[in-house]
Amino acid sequence: MSKIGQRGIHYFQRLNSASVPASLIEKGQNRVIDASLTLIRERAKLKGELVRLLGGAKASTSLLGVPLGHNSSFLQGPAFAPPRIREAIWCGSTNSSTEEGKELKDPRVLTDVGDVPVQEIRDCGVDDDRLMNVISESVKLVMEEEPLRPLVLGGDHSISYPVVRAVSEKLGGPVDILHFDAHPDIYNCFEGNKYSHASSFARIMEGGYARRLLQVGIRSINQEGREQGKRFGVEQYEMRTFSRDRQILENLKLGEGVKGVYISIDVDCLDPAFAPGVSHIEPGGLSFRDVLNILNNLQGDVVGADVVEFNPQRDTVDGMTAMVAAKLVRELAAKISK
Repeated sequence: MSKIGQRGIHYFQRLNSASVPASLIEKGQNRVIDASLTLIRERAKLKGELVRLLGGAKASTSLLGVPLGHNSSFLQGPAFAPPRIREAIWCGSTNSSTEEGKELKDPRVLTDVGDVPVQEIRDCGVDDDRLMNVISESVKLVMEEEPLRPLVLGGDHSISYPVVRAVSEKLGGPVDILHFDAHPDIYNCFEGNKYSHASSFARIMEGGYARRLLQVGIRSINQEGREQGKRFGVEQYEMRTFSRDRQILENLKLGEGVKGVYISIDVDCLDPAFAPGVSHIEPGGLSFRDVLNILNNLQGDVVGADVVEFNPQRDTVDGMTAMVAAKLVRELAAKISK
């Protein structure tokens, strides 16, 4: 957590200890939350109106940043990722076309509604229950502006729970999830934190927000991870059998009979040779092309996605992992927009 963030939280702790009426503190918190949601609402309206004016888009990707890192069990650097990813998306070292030729400068392919102001909300003493609700409501505000669909920039992997919850609730039913990760993130309550980045998919599956959960790239999993996987009927594809599973994974058809497909990409699914800027370095991972092949061949209506766990504080000097995360975002935008 930043020194500024610690100062804000400590300040509200002092207000509580100074017997400031709880109702007054809550009123202030509500005003900050309302202002935060207003920012997202108005930006989403602006982007939605622009896309509708241009016409011809059935689905359009809209970036939403969630700079949250305090639910990480190790390092909190992912909170600083959204601006670094945006900078890399528009870096002058490459052009603005996706591999299949979609133009990112076309608002019908990609827009941006900014960030949920996570630190400011936490500075007011707002707890994680309410913060997760704010994230969910922010996603719903984006989805209200047809044809916008959310592509969320993390942040640690705890954000996937409120995002998937919002997508499922807004669409009125469960989705199928394609989850790329070195870890299953399905602990029941890691280190006593139900919102831990290591427990996000347990919350998703408990809530009934996903019918199928496919996890690809797994190579750091213990007994609880496997037991939880069996409990929820998760399809776990481990790296030790990837060569055998490749044909299945490169020919996936998901989303039929449910509300669509959600894609969650933890950057540490990649081998650290491709993406060293992550908190949890796990050798033996996917290549970048492995991930793109699975994405490009996927058949299904992608209704939302996230890219999480990029840690700029561990990246190379030239921002290699930022460029990798940005390329994932670019190709996901191409997959979502149509």
